[in-house]
Amino acid sequence: MESALDYWSARALLEWQAELGATEALCDAPVDRYALEQAPPKPKPGAAPAPPPKPKEVDPVEVAQKAAKAAASLPGLRDALEAFDHCDLKRGARNLVFSDGQPGARVMIIGEAPGREEDLQGKPFVGRAGQLLDKMLEAIGLSRAESVYITNVLPWRPPQNRDPLPVEIAMLTPFLERHVALAEPDILVLMGNISCQAVLGKRGITRLRGKWDQAWTKPVIPMFHPAYLLRQPSQKRLAWADLLELKARLASLS
Repeated sequence: MESALDYWSARALLEWQAELGATEALCDAPVDRYALEQAPPKPKPGAAPAPPPKPKEVDPVEVAQKAAKAAASLPGLRDALEAFDHCDLKRGARNLVFSDGQPGARVMIIGEAPGREEDLQGKPFVGRAGQLLDKMLEAIGLSRAESVYITNVLPWRPPQNRDPLPVEIAMLTPFLERHVALAEPDILVLMGNISCQAVLGKRGITRLRGKWDQAWTKPVIPMFHPAYLLRQPSQKRLAWADLLELKARLASLS
């Protein structure tokens, strides 16, 4: 019997199979279709390679919280700040401005950010504002050498002495809170709007000054920043009233 198909019969049979859904011809060797489906598709010639996966975004506030919490002492906290690389201010500053005065003092003053002189010397309140601060403290029997400990919200100078950005305050506040916990003062003095924003979450120093508040388990009193008093000498009368309030509170806690 002749088994070979003529051309027209073979073509008709092929068209019939295509209508039924057949897409490939049978091969001599078996093919594992499941393995073919699991294999990744081959890139087309000339196609651009797939971009690498994006690295996980780092939350600088979370990094700061962990680093600050791990610090067991004031020198350890300073080292943690030195190692913190998520604040761009660090790249433009000459020095880390950590603190000045007497650790463990009853009064801890928190300023805003270093200025030019502070950046040069690596200490807070050493310019004209610092000289005025020393006179203010001396007027009520205090001094940074014996009875006051001083720091800032920001340890690095902002360019052109601009106000700190909210994101900068947020990432450095965990270090400030840990600073207060390790220094263990009896009273916090917040000088200026930025320190009030960081510690109390409030702004409006004209409204806040001279009024006692509470933060981080400490009594807090906001005051005008000495730099503001240099620009507005008429406000020194109110600053003197705030200093007397601080003196009276210290006497009541003795």
